[in-house]
Amino acid sequence: MKILGLSNDQIIAAVRGGQVRIAIFGMGKMGFPLAVAFAQEGANVLGVDPNTALVEAINLGQNPHPLEGGLDDLVRPLVERGKLRASSAPKRADVYITLVPTVLDDNRQPALGILEEVMQTITSLLEPGDLVIEESTLPPGTCAKRLWPVLLGGALSEGQFGFVHAPERTMSGRALEDITGAYPKIVGGIDLLSTEAATALYSVINSKGVIPVSSITAAEAVKVFEGIYRDVNIALANELALLSGHYGLDVIEVIKAANTQPYSHIHIPGAGVGGHCIPVYPYFVSEKPEAELIRLARQRNEGMPIRLVSMALNELQRRGIAWKGAKVLLMGIAFRPGVKEDRYSPFFPARDALLAEGVEVHAWDPLYSEEEIATMGVIPAHSLAGMDVAIVITDHEEFKELDWLSAAVGMHNPVLVDGRFILSPTLREQNLTVLRLDGR
Repeated sequence: MKILGLSNDQIIAAVRGGQVRIAIFGMGKMGFPLAVAFAQEGANVLGVDPNTALVEAINLGQNPHPLEGGLDDLVRPLVERGKLRASSAPKRADVYITLVPTVLDDNRQPALGILEEVMQTITSLLEPGDLVIEESTLPPGTCAKRLWPVLLGGALSEGQFGFVHAPERTMSGRALEDITGAYPKIVGGIDLLSTEAATALYSVINSKGVIPVSSITAAEAVKVFEGIYRDVNIALANELALLSGHYGLDVIEVIKAANTQPYSHIHIPGAGVGGHCIPVYPYFVSEKPEAELIRLARQRNEGMPIRLVSMALNELQRRGIAWKGAKVLLMGIAFRPGVKEDRYSPFFPARDALLAEGVEVHAWDPLYSEEEIATMGVIPAHSLAGMDVAIVITDHEEFKELDWLSAAVGMHNPVLVDGRFILSPTLREQNLTVLRLDGR
């Protein structure tokens, strides 16, 4: 059932009555939970993905993303009822949603080729009354200037179908929770009819409601601005950590105290910023001359893994230990604790900087097998034994709960570089060298 132009109540009733077909392009860690959310509420959902193994798993009633909470018990019943299925071949629907990765190319420019190909495919399927929704995060202006012309290149003209940007606002490991009610949904259409239809559609699955904004470009900017805010705030926190070293301060103590004032929201400093979002979105706007602060923040955050490596190497030098052949353990590959994702993780620049100096690099991450770690050009490890230096990259719970005093007994040189502020400075009283970004 085509929903463009229907009233809010009509759209909600149509979805819950099983009259609306939704095709979602991209069955990754964000797209698949979205498919489940709509199918749960009655829509007939087709997940489209070129990964045939993933498609097969879904059609067998399996959750292809086992680390995404809340999905395991939902998938099979939805598949058995015919509400959810997957295919590598797209089919006609009433609503088309795109949720494919937007990454940076080698020149740190948004790589939108896959998304444009998907839009070309959707264009060939469009019928009057259809609604196209783009959820992937994009530079402001992309929908109106690049994707809308693609959609208008088919048989339909403006006004015959709708187009909306509704940025995903989810985090790996809790995507279904975020989609269904952690935050309001943002929607902005190419016209008012598009915005109204998408507002009603998402109200079916999001208990926190939907916020319509004035334009499709405004909706794009919402998600980009969210990510940039966090990147700049983290850069500020990192700079405050470095400044604290000049005054002999514990930066975590100061930040926690400062944040008891309701207008202070300083983030926690650390080894760097990773993930699909925060390291990427600043580059969506950074070429603009007004983005000076954004560029500086990105520079500060990208430099943090290198600073930790410098701290480690300088301590080795101070001890008269040659860098070449020294054993350095990187603790953590994932970009954040408890989630097996490593895109843009601080681990990689730290690894590369150490390898460039001839260091023997080892890595330990409880989420990765030894075989997986070995493919990353480092030596797998699962303890501090035999190491000259250990650098904490990721604050996994396993590392927080580690008996560091016992774990360091087997080190050649008990040097610990704490990139996540998880070690107690009191360890120094036990003849361990603990180095932190704030000098404490």
